[in-house]
Amino acid sequence: MIVLDHNIPEDQAEQLRRRRTHFRQIGFEVGRPEWDDQQEILRFLHATKQITFFTRDLGFFRAPLRHANYCLVVLTVPVLETAHYVSKLLRHPHFNTRAKRNGKVMKVSTKNINFWEIGRQRQSTARW
Repeated sequence: MIVLDHNIPEDQAEQLRRRRTHFRQIGFEVGRPEWDDQQEILRFLHATKQITFFTRDLGFFRAPLRHANYCLVVLTVPVLETAHYVSKLLRHPHFNTRAKRNGKVMKVSTKNINFWEIGRQRQSTARW
């Protein structure tokens, strides 16, 4: 399941819908609009398996947040390119399945993808 944080703009969510990317968004289809607190979102992620969670909140890019049940993706791209980079990551050969994404905490930029993964002590980088 793909879940977007409430901080992903509606126009970008609409672009993803037009691209036929199936997702749910915090505050609309799942959770509550007031879920601003990381702890509430993390509780939701721990209770639900196989989630890739996209956010623009840099506070989620921390190695201790790695978990086998989900993937955290922090987008540091221009706001108007959010949908493009969500789609691009989901098609990337290293991350194009849930199994390849789970257990990772990623930071997506226009140049590359930095990520922590379970079982590795060092941060890794993948190129577009």
